[in-house]
Amino acid sequence: MTQIIKGGNLPMSGEPVRVAVVRGAAGPGVPELDPAALLLDDSGKVRGRSDLIFYNQRSHASGAVQLLGNAQGEDGRTADWLEIDPGRVEPEVERILIAASAEGGTFGDVPGLYLEAVSTVTGERLVVYSVDEDDATTETAYVLGEFYRRDGGWKFRAVGQGYDSGLPGLATDYGFTVEEDEPEAEATAAPPPAPRLPEAPPPAPPLPAAATPVPQAPVPSEAVPAVAASTAAPAPAYPVPAGTPVSKSGAPLLGTVTTRLNSLPTDFGPDFPVFSQEGKGNDIVRVEVPMPAGFAVVDVVRVGESLLEVAALDHRNNERSPAVVQSWADEFSGRGIVDHDGNGVLRLRVKARGEWKITVSPVSVLREVSEHVEGAGPDVLAYAGPAVDLAVRHRNRKDDAWFQLEAIRRSGSRLHLYSGYKSARSTVALKRGARLLVITCDCPWTVTPREVTPQADRIEGEVPPFWRRLR
Repeated sequence: MTQIIKGGNLPMSGEPVRVAVVRGAAGPGVPELDPAALLLDDSGKVRGRSDLIFYNQRSHASGAVQLLGNAQGEDGRTADWLEIDPGRVEPEVERILIAASAEGGTFGDVPGLYLEAVSTVTGERLVVYSVDEDDATTETAYVLGEFYRRDGGWKFRAVGQGYDSGLPGLATDYGFTVEEDEPEAEATAAPPPAPRLPEAPPPAPPLPAAATPVPQAPVPSEAVPAVAASTAAPAPAYPVPAGTPVSKSGAPLLGTVTTRLNSLPTDFGPDFPVFSQEGKGNDIVRVEVPMPAGFAVVDVVRVGESLLEVAALDHRNNERSPAVVQSWADEFSGRGIVDHDGNGVLRLRVKARGEWKITVSPVSVLREVSEHVEGAGPDVLAYAGPAVDLAVRHRNRKDDAWFQLEAIRRSGSRLHLYSGYKSARSTVALKRGARLLVITCDCPWTVTPREVTPQADRIEGEVPPFWRRLR
């Protein structure tokens, strides 16, 4: 069992798990809790009302998430259980939020609140997150944690975010349409049949002493273990004090990005100090700045000819695929993207002839595709809007000229959108939500978004809400 703190994350095996929202013994003024789960796509929103699992809708159509019921321990604690089977989660779902709402009070009145996940196969307690009493006060809804895709697998993150507006307000933030009035017929509708409870949902055993919330003392970024590293909240602005490391060429670090140029969610990559290094020929660049986990932008300027390639290295000193930047163009200037896991220093291997300059920046510096964008050579763009058609054009007379457009989601998965030779134009359909758009080429290009009809962008099932409890 691993005890983690707010913001901490932990890899999961992908096996089915039961998740409990646990509270201490009830008493005067202690509200009842109703657990809930929200299934979110890569835009961070639900796709429709079926993606909210709560007291009036206890199972998802895919069977991946269901609300089981509750169990009470001898000491008076109550555990409300959900079951999640990652193997049945639809590919479009990127995150599963675990939340709860308080009925008849606030979370400041709930004693001993914590979340735990248990393997349905072995019964082993996989993770426990205890909510600090200072983090839960006037809220009537609370997001405790989330399961999210990362590098082809699943991880769990302790979130600890409250809402004063209850479950409807929380769901609205994640794309669920809420209306004030509900037809009377829905309020008197017959309740759906309760799902059959398992033989014995495991009661929450007493927490060991080590499960007390751990204070989050400031530590160097390289010393933060994976379970304590946070990517849920925006990273603080890191100052550049005297004595900050410099590059091998003696160039100082360039400070911190303070203005975001796009509307990408911060969990794509929090801000960090911009790093720059100059060199010549083959070399390894160590990005000696505190970098949280997430995507980072790599700008390359090269004076010379022949192949230039920049690749990230893993902990075994092997090059990760695909390459960050690759080009045969002379006097080259281009941009690529790297997905940093937050563990240790990011290292980049440079293969080149002649002089070069590498600059590593947060994704907040990327141009956003909200209107016509043009460039030349490899680039990375940001997109975080509604569904659009992208008009793509590239111009090159060389026989071996190649153009490729890919989309990268939060999980790191790449989706091929378009590719073509020489000069051509095409239209690419882009779904709503946050994306990184990666362009690979050695030629001039333009990308122009065109709005689709409102009907094509409408979320199916966004109809009057169903908040009134059906007992």
